[in-house]
Amino acid sequence: MTSNSSSSSGTTWLVWLSIVICSLRLTQYNSCVAVFLSIDCGGSQTIKTTNSITWVPDDDYIRTGVSRETKFGSLDGSVLTTSLRSFPTLDKNCYNINLDEDDHEDQRILVRATFFYGDYDGMDSPPTFDIYFDGNFWATVNMSLNSNVHVGYEVMYFPKSKMTNICLVRTYSDQNPFINTLAIRSLDATMYSRVDPKYAMLMVQRYTYSGSNTDAIRYPDDGYDRTWYPARGVGLITVSNEASSIDVSSAEDKPPEIVFKTAATFNQTTSTSSSTTTTTTMQLYTTGLTATKVGIYMTIYFSEVTLLPSTEKRSFQVFIDGEAYSKPIIPPFGSSVQVYIANITASYDTLIELRPTPDSTLLPLINANELYTLSQVSTLQTHPNDGEGLATLQNQFEVLQMWSGDPCLPTKYTWEWVTCSSDSIPRVTALNLSGYGLFGSLPDFSSMDALVSIDLHNNTIYGPILDFLGDLPKLTLLDLSENKFNGSVPSTLSNNKKLKLLVTENCLTGMSCPLPLVAPPPPPLSTEKTNSPPGLDSFFFQPPSSGFDFGYGFDNGSTNNLANMILAAIVQVFLLAFIFFA
Repeated sequence: MTSNSSSSSGTTWLVWLSIVICSLRLTQYNSCVAVFLSIDCGGSQTIKTTNSITWVPDDDYIRTGVSRETKFGSLDGSVLTTSLRSFPTLDKNCYNINLDEDDHEDQRILVRATFFYGDYDGMDSPPTFDIYFDGNFWATVNMSLNSNVHVGYEVMYFPKSKMTNICLVRTYSDQNPFINTLAIRSLDATMYSRVDPKYAMLMVQRYTYSGSNTDAIRYPDDGYDRTWYPARGVGLITVSNEASSIDVSSAEDKPPEIVFKTAATFNQTTSTSSSTTTTTTMQLYTTGLTATKVGIYMTIYFSEVTLLPSTEKRSFQVFIDGEAYSKPIIPPFGSSVQVYIANITASYDTLIELRPTPDSTLLPLINANELYTLSQVSTLQTHPNDGEGLATLQNQFEVLQMWSGDPCLPTKYTWEWVTCSSDSIPRVTALNLSGYGLFGSLPDFSSMDALVSIDLHNNTIYGPILDFLGDLPKLTLLDLSENKFNGSVPSTLSNNKKLKLLVTENCLTGMSCPLPLVAPPPPPLSTEKTNSPPGLDSFFFQPPSSGFDFGYGFDNGSTNNLANMILAAIVQVFLLAFIFFA
């Protein structure tokens, strides 16, 4: 008896512990998921929308671009369209998100970016540009087709590391990329597990068959904040589910229960002025796919809407281009079934149908479906030795801290002041920092052992010329002229016959050089990708003093650290209580 009482008491403590942990997670992330981050790009204050999502300004995640206001935006509802961040400088501008999770490689993340032009620049000229995630092409955003329409793109993928970056890339020299919001959500490890981790999932459609006049379903109804849009189609008939509750636990991709509350069937007979057509099949939408076949993942959800009498039966199969794809499907009442379409290619004219089986007395129905195209993700990153060295340079020279994302990838959009090799793992082979306004002593970036050329002339770099420069094995050009270096030239440099060394206009005679009291002003802003340095925005970020991840660790976790410490303290209290009462 004592044992049972202790066990019951211990179980109670554990239940309360889990409730407290999830409550703190809800406070911290809006949802009981590891990452739930909502960024109001260009915003100046924290905003809570009607669906209880807290949006934060983007200052902690990017250090380029300018905040602008749209002319026709709104704060109503769950969509933010009043502010945006525009990028008039640099060809590649990246948001860097610290996922801060040890098990990030085992979880997909969902990233959603939204765009609303709203004539923010008064030019009535919506731009076209590209977006990338972790160096992979995501989509071309063509706002000329959607000048005053809210446009969203969504991708799900396994991040390469604890840092993920979302980059906006200029594709036309006279058009500036922009972005309104960026949302990052982590997904449960079991979700979408039938898709190989090497593929990113680009959302084409996510439909709920709830009637054309209903709003989209998202958080808090969907704890992962997926957006379920109401499907619209000629002949669809919306029916309500009579079940008081619906068990969705068998669905691996964790759809929210609310999408099963309604379903759609269809008119068996349709008439026009000239003919009458009878059909027993339901055709599913493939709009959004291209004319060229691509790999897809489609998942379809079913739940019977009424408790059928013994004389009635609803049974059907999925057919693709006339061939049976699934076994007979009998939707259960009060629970759900999920059917997967994977390992196939499809285009916009691929025919996906629900056909009744011969013994079915009722037409097919559908509650919801998702459709994604699959894109193989590159696992390439610039060599970590170069990442470490570049982080050291950025930590020393503020002027370099506006560059983020992978320095060498995508290959068309490397950082303006680096040259990269075309190796399978790119190496930085040149630093082109002439006239970049560098002010301070030169740090040790000896880890960059693939450097062939270093051009640092016309800056304000002072202090000794460091010995490590003479140990770089591939270096053939070192231009240190027009700086404030003092002391002597290391013999490893002066005696290197393969090295072209330029050290004129420095202080190498043993005499001290007067240092400027302040750093020289940066060069003018430029959108041209040349060897002349682009200008700066008015603020910078501080990279970490050691280690590196591309993006170099914006500290977006400062507000989370306090919550984590409180969480840890409460966990310890509950564990002690559990031990005592057990």
